[in-house]
Amino acid sequence: MSLLKAVLEANDGGAVKALAQNFGLSNAQTGAAVAKLLPALTAGMKNNVAKQGGLESLLGALSKGKHEQYVDQPTKLSESSAITDGNKILGHLLGSKATSRQVASEAAASTGIDSSILKKMLPMVAGLAMGSLSKQSSGGELAGMLGGGTAKAGGLLSGFLDADGDGSMADDILGMAKKLF
Repeated sequence: MSLLKAVLEANDGGAVKALAQNFGLSNAQTGAAVAKLLPALTAGMKNNVAKQGGLESLLGALSKGKHEQYVDQPTKLSESSAITDGNKILGHLLGSKATSRQVASEAAASTGIDSSILKKMLPMVAGLAMGSLSKQSSGGELAGMLGGGTAKAGGLLSGFLDADGDGSMADDILGMAKKLF
């Protein structure tokens, strides 16, 4: 399952509905916003994982971050603690507030949703992405990955971010977005 699909389907679509209600958007608008914001986050993940110690850092965050709560209880996404957590995730994945603003601005240009809304949504989407990734890698698999070496862990992460295994996540994300909207 791709990360985009996992995020959009989180809690049977409840996460998208919670975001939509929070920002006064339709579910379709929110799904389009998530589809435009998520590629930057997944690219940041992929870049971080490629760095020395990056995979271990991501696996540590997944196992200790309690991000699954955002998938299980999407209304928590709007809590101040979730926003703080999301901003920390963005700092790790995107590196700076300027990059986050640029991501929101680019998503605004293609969705028609005001960039100020997307800037506020971005930390929530980051938390939801980590929660979805955490849920996907749970159930004993994450514990096995932590003890079983980075090659196995990298394989799971790559499979999650690159659903068709062609070495590029972008086509998978865009293909999923086209099917949904």
